Formats: sequence, structure tokens, C-alpha cells
Amino acid sequence: MPSILGASSGRDQGRLDGRNRRTTLTAPPCGRMGAMTGLGAMIRTWRERLPPSAAALPVGRARRAVGLRREELAELAGVSVDYVVRLEQGRSTTPSAQVVASLARALQLSAAERDHLYRLANLVPPADGAISDHIPPGVRRVLTRLGDVAAAVFAADWQLVWWNRGWAALLGDPSTSPPRLRNFARDRFPVDEGPATLARWPVAEQDRAATDAAVVSDLRRVTGRFPDDPRLAALIRELAAGNPRFAELWAGGAVATHREDHKTVEHPSVGPIAVDCDVLTDGDTELKIVIMTAVPGSPDETALRLAEIAGPPVTGSLPAR
Repeated sequence: MPSILGASSGRDQGRLDGRNRRTTLTAPPCGRMGAMTGLGAMIRTWRERLPPSAAALPVGRARRAVGLRREELAELAGVSVDYVVRLEQGRSTTPSAQVVASLARALQLSAAERDHLYRLANLVPPADGAISDHIPPGVRRVLTRLGDVAAAVFAADWQLVWWNRGWAALLGDPSTSPPRLRNFARDRFPVDEGPATLARWPVAEQDRAATDAAVVSDLRRVTGRFPDDPRLAALIRELAAGNPRFAELWAGGAVATHREDHKTVEHPSVGPIAVDCDVLTDGDTELKIVIMTAVPGSPDETALRLAEIAGPPVTGSLPAR
């Protein structure tokens, strides 16, 4: 079964997992100040301040808008253009937590701005003790400077939250899978028989048993950092009850960080590509930046570049999530 390291298709509900916690916070803003600071106005303000270059989008000569166009924000956030229009015009005022999280990532908001967006949507911001899917600006800068290098970002519980075109070209488009299935641990230790969802074609590993153990021990380490996170707890319960291999490794009690691996991707267009897989962890958020590279000057590097030029065999919306 293919396996890789590691926003629903209902596009208006976003492409990414989130926590659907909604509560009544305050009355909606009204009057002139409300018009200036409401949900739609703030989304438009943040959209217009973000230059396309910061989101790795091309800037055409005929472009008049300084910031993102609505269609660009829609593509980045994984929602329809019509839904962005309705949000900005105030005709839709209760986006789901998944959509808010996706918009915050696409707009590259700070943590304070992200929390403000949640409150404007009448949602509770993510708690400090909960796993965050938010990608901070510093991590985004690193990702932007990687260019077309195959890269993805996973939350602390190995939930895929971002990938670039290089990643999709190498392994296939993750957006064709439901958000819940875009989890590396769930993909690696399946409870139900079925095809893997994070790689569209076979991926061989140098030491599969060692990678299995590393992923489980990394999850155990994360439970110490986020002991009360419900999504993490539910994932571990599910895998421990439904996958014997996971249950065996979990019972071993090992604690470690998953850092690197070597893989061979059986790419359908260019043939086998040997890649090094490195995992960088952001210490504050426990986000995992996963990078796939080939040895410089090798035939594998040439094959990897050909795969990137050809683009992903499975189509989808691929900019930053």
C-alpha cells in the first residue's frame, strides 16, 4: 500500500480539517463602524493587502489590483469564487471553522488576526492547548523560498494542512481525498481496507518498520505537548482499536521525533524517483515541514524535474492551503 510522509470537496466548506465550535460571542457589528470592521470588510481588507508574490502567484503586466483577486483567494483557500463574494458582501456570515482556518492560512494572517477572524465568524478561536493548523509567517517564508521543491506541512497530529505543486507533481494531488483522510498516521495505519490516499502510486521505503515506529513514537511525544487535544485523542483511540500494528507499537511506549527517511516513488510518467525525505519541526507549533529532494546532479533529480514540469497527473487546486 503506498505511503508517504507526511483543504472537503464541498468547496464552500473548505478543504481542510478544523474544529466546528460555534458559540454566541457578541451581537453582530452594526452601523458605520460595523461596516468597516465586519467579517466581509476584514476579509476584503486582508485580501487587498496581500501581494500575489507573497502567495507565490504570478504577477501579470496588466494587473491593476495590488493585492489578491477574489478568484486567487478562492483558489488558495479551496472555496468557490461565489462564496468569497458572498462573504465579502455580507450575504454569508457564518462560515464553518474549516473555512475560517483555510481563509486564515490563505490570507497569511498572524495569530491575533486569525483569532479575530474566528470571532467575527462567531466561532471560538483555537485554544492555546489545542493542536493548531495555522501556518505562521516565518514558516510561510521558508516554504516560499523553497520554490518548486516538493514540500508539505503537517499539523502535530500528522494532519496535512498545506502542499505545493512540487509535492502534487511527485505524489499526486491530495485535494482529491476527503480532509479526514489526509492524515499520514491514518494513511499509514489504516483501520479499514482501502487504497492509500496521500500517495497516488507506490512508494517504497528503505526501512518501513523503522518509519512505522518513528511515526508512532512521534505521536506519543505529541500527546505530552497536547494532552487535552480532542482530535489527537480521537485519532489515537481509532488507530489503537482498529490497527494491530499501531496498537503493538503504541504499547511499546517509545517517545521520539520522526526526522528523515529515504523513499523511491514509482511515478507513472517518469518512472522510479529516489528521494530523501526530511522532516523539520517548528518548535512553537509542532508543525512538521516535510521536504522531498533528490541527490543533486543525479538521474533522480532529472526525473524529479521532469515530473514537476509535467505537473500532477491528477488535477486539482494546488496553491498554498
